[in-house]
This record gives sequence, structure tokens and C-alpha cells, in this order.
Amino acid sequence: MGSSATPHERAARSIGLDVGGTKIAAGVVDAKGHVLERVPQVPCPADDQEAVLRAASRLIDGLRDRHPGVVALGVGAAGLVSWPEGRIRTAPNNAYHDLPFRHLLEDSTGLPTVVDNDANAACWAEYRMGNSASYMAFVTVGTGVGGGLVLDDRLFRGRTGIGTELGHMIVDPHGRQRCGCGIVGCLEPLASGPALGRYGRSAAATEPQGLLATLAGGASRVTGETVSTAASSGDPTARAQLAHLGHWLGIGIATLVNLFDVELVVVGGGVADAGDALLAPTRRSFEHYVTARGHRQLPSIRPSLLGPGAGWIGAALLALDAYEENALCGSSAALT
Repeated sequence: MGSSATPHERAARSIGLDVGGTKIAAGVVDAKGHVLERVPQVPCPADDQEAVLRAASRLIDGLRDRHPGVVALGVGAAGLVSWPEGRIRTAPNNAYHDLPFRHLLEDSTGLPTVVDNDANAACWAEYRMGNSASYMAFVTVGTGVGGGLVLDDRLFRGRTGIGTELGHMIVDPHGRQRCGCGIVGCLEPLASGPALGRYGRSAAATEPQGLLATLAGGASRVTGETVSTAASSGDPTARAQLAHLGHWLGIGIATLVNLFDVELVVVGGGVADAGDALLAPTRRSFEHYVTARGHRQLPSIRPSLLGPGAGWIGAALLALDAYEENALCGSSAALT
């Protein structure tokens, strides 16, 4: 039996943007999530709201020129994002606050638009494109730490859209590391890419002739990427720093599982590219801290399937979902 979809419906495609703390990633997908184009990341000027909008508009205009079937726009943005309003209330790693991103983009592009938290968008992509557990969590470890949840096959956002801020879970209230949000004790400054760089610099300072300091050209120049590179070469000092980060990440995941009893945890983001050097200690820490370990089936903790594209792919899929839902309702108005 042939498809009942119209040629227009079959051709429908969406632009997705992932607006992070340091870059904007973008591309186009069709209704099945197939990537039709991805463009190189562009720098995200986190301290300049107008520059962010200009960079986003240039990406959107270029993709629309090359893909006339685009019917919607989706954005995953770092920070607290009101849903469905698409207003970025605040973003600890960006300078803008109270930004009506969705309405600004709709006004400038004429496209029905959704704006959601970047980790929510990435979570939805992982769920839709292969990690289809009905109860799953997505944890992203990069410039910050974020989280997304699918509960009973639905993306969970909380009452106003700002739920699942895993990076701001309090895990060390008597510690010394102040988060970008201003609070001491958050998971983010203990389990993010900048945290890995901080651990690496401290370790390299005690081993000035070691691989970390050598790769970076000095202990003070070590970054999270340096640590991951050294760990991939088997350097025990670098692997110890990833294990330290994994200890904290495992505590965060254990708390998430204690609260929501998910069946799968997917870990993504740039730091997760370290692979088992991060995931193995994370799993050990998780198993130590999760409640009733011997009386429950523990969820699998797996790496992301989609890698760095998950955020913009998920945002594009969310936009197509909303577009199709409005089309089924017979609505030609902007998404609500």
C-alpha cells in the first residue's frame, strides 16, 4: 500500500539550531530525522545578544536558500527556557537574559518556531533516533552539564519548561567551587569540561614533565581536551582526572535515577567523547550511590548515538512535531 502523505508532507523539512555557550551548530532534517545537511559550527559570542541573533539569522537564511521545503525552525538553547513561550530566562554561560528568542526568530524568518532547552532537544533526538526507551534520561557534559528526560514516551519539562537542570543539582554544598549560576555545590562545576581542565591543570602542576603539561605546553595551559587526548594515549594521570569527574557525574546520575526510575541513561557532550575512560568510573560511582542497588534492575549507561549533532537534530524534530500537530488540528497560526 502506498503512502497517504501528500508530496508536500513527504518533502517537509525543518532547520535546527543548537545555540550553546561557545558555538552555534545547525542543519536540516526531514520528518524521519534524516540529516539532509549540517553546516560547520560557528562561534557563539556569548557576551553579545545581538551578535548571537545575527549569526543565527545568517545560518537560517543560508539553509532556507538551499532547502525550499523548510516548513519550521527549532532551536535548542543553553539556559532556562520557558516552554512553550521560548523565552530564555537566563543562561549562566551566556550574557543574555530574558530573551524572547522564539518570537524574535518567528518575526525575522516567518517560520513557525520552537525554542527549548538544548539538553531537552538532544534528549528528544536520542529518543527518536534509536534510544527509544519509554523512560530515559540524557546527560550532556560539555561547557556545562545539562539533562533531559523522557517519561512514558513524552519529553518532561516541568511546569514551565525549566525542569531537569541536572547541572544545578546540589551535590557538594560544603565545597569550594562556585557555579556560574552563583551557587556553591552544583554538579556543573564538578563534572563539566571546564572542571576537567581545572583538574588537569592541578595535576599537571605536580608533574611538570608529564604528558599533560607536555601536550599543553605548560601546566597552566591544560584544558579538558588536553586531558581527554592524554587519556586516550593511556596516560594514568589524565585517566585519573576523568575518573574524578566520573565520580561526581555518577552521583548526579544516581540521584536522577533515584527520583525518576529511568531504564536508560545516555551520556553525550564533548567530554563524553573520552568514552570508557569517563563512562567506566561514572558507572562505578553510580552503582555505589544509587538506592537499593541489590533490589532493582539498574539502567544501562550508554554513550550518545548522535554525538554533537543531537541538539540541533532534536530541535528540528521538535519543530516538525509541533508543525505537524498544528497541521492536523487545521491550524495555520504560529505554533503555541
